[in-house]
Amino acid sequence: MTDTPPQIPEDVAAMSFEQALAELEKIVGRLEQGEVPLEESIAIYERGEALKNHCETLLKRAELRVEKIQARADGTAASTEAFDPS
Repeated sequence: MTDTPPQIPEDVAAMSFEQALAELEKIVGRLEQGEVPLEESIAIYERGEALKNHCETLLKRAELRVEKIQARADGTAASTEAFDPS
């Protein structure tokens, strides 16, 4: 079993974090209401997975950028604490 990353549709990959999160929240809301037909539920769940994966990728990139910013000019770490956005 290979551990390959899931494919993200092009339209999702082009979204900003905020756009993807907003659409994901709408999908979650629709699924929580329970009024979506089964086939549509499966389709929007799959899209939600793609949106979630895209958001996670963007967050990881942002985290790496913050870590890079925290590094000193000489290459030593200025801080080893994890980034806390709150």
